[in-house]
Amino acid sequence: MTTKINNEHKKLNVPNKREQNQTCLDSAEREGLRPKGNVPNLRFPEFQGEWEEERLADIADLYKGTGISKDQLSDDGEPCILYGELYTKYKSETIREVISKTNIDNTKLVRSKANDVIIPCSGETAEDIATARCVLNGNILLGGDLNIIRLHGYDGAFMSYQLNGRRKYDIAKVAQGVSVVHLYGEHLKGVKTINPCLEEQKKIAKLLSLLDERIATQNKIIDKLQSLIKGISNQLLYANNGISVLLGEILIERSERTKENNQHEVLSSTVKGIFSQREYFSKDIASENNVGYKIIRLHDVVLSPQNLWMGNINYNGKFDVGIVSPSYKIFSIAEGFDKEYIAATLKTHRALYNYMLVSEQGASVVRRNLNMEEFEQLVFKIPSFDQQQKIGRTISVLNLRLELANKQKTLYEKEKQYLLRQIFI
Repeated sequence: MTTKINNEHKKLNVPNKREQNQTCLDSAEREGLRPKGNVPNLRFPEFQGEWEEERLADIADLYKGTGISKDQLSDDGEPCILYGELYTKYKSETIREVISKTNIDNTKLVRSKANDVIIPCSGETAEDIATARCVLNGNILLGGDLNIIRLHGYDGAFMSYQLNGRRKYDIAKVAQGVSVVHLYGEHLKGVKTINPCLEEQKKIAKLLSLLDERIATQNKIIDKLQSLIKGISNQLLYANNGISVLLGEILIERSERTKENNQHEVLSSTVKGIFSQREYFSKDIASENNVGYKIIRLHDVVLSPQNLWMGNINYNGKFDVGIVSPSYKIFSIAEGFDKEYIAATLKTHRALYNYMLVSEQGASVVRRNLNMEEFEQLVFKIPSFDQQQKIGRTISVLNLRLELANKQKTLYEKEKQYLLRQIFI
């Protein structure tokens, strides 16, 4: 799969990752070399000539699906697609395998033709509603609240990529409504598309489909690693052996604070883990005056005791030093305990699902805060130090593999977005 993608990239002369990430501007625009006329910045060299600007009404017939509700789905019957599944189940622009089935009377239902493009008729936001998918197979039942774009001699996959990329905000502009946004065939008729010949459409769609297949494979790798980590954690961390130790004996709270502004990099601790605000948000979102912020160091544990969410207890295994909001509690791990083992225990142990919370009635809402006395009295079964090291190392290696798998997925997704900007007009 990767070899196929690389071969297609060589034909396109795609810039390297560093060049791609320098700016969101198109490469030709950045260099002052934007091609003249209706031609894209990146193109397979065997194709020449300008692309044609065409309204959807001139190149397709538009239809609407017929209602199939969730409670009419079944384990057997004919394959069908519901509009909500475009948001939840079908993540890439092409639908190869249909997930749902129904056995209701289908005599009045609408069936797909191979190459149909479908778009929801309603959604929460105008941007979300501009979600196009190409149904590669015919004879699929299409539920209500689905716009059907039946093209005249155009490639449906190519059109889906174009509608989700360059045309997304054009579609959003014609959607109607506030709390619930609606989009119907009449709105879509005037949407302009810019298209090359059919062969070029197919070649572009093939390249992007290869990337989508690689992203789907990467998602499966991530799911398997997550299941493996969970299974191993259940077996190793919840083993009922070892001595009982209070959490207050494992975690030692400290409060080292900054004495000057911008003393260290500002970090955040959320369910996503500990990360650099500047790296994640492209800016610091904390207060400009961070004197008095708490300093965290490598191997510290960070906890948010207010508005507590499961997962917002994190181990810093990455940053040598950083600062976080004074509202966080910072702990070091006591001597005699393996840091990786304790980190894994804190993230997965069942006892942490039973945090002792106290409620404080605020002006309009009830805030749930951690009762630190109860928290420190939580009891853990801790094995010998040698066993801790073995377990901690095993889970740490798997977590590293998971992190690398997620990074690889992110690279594929960025590459896809780059291509969507460059090979469409």
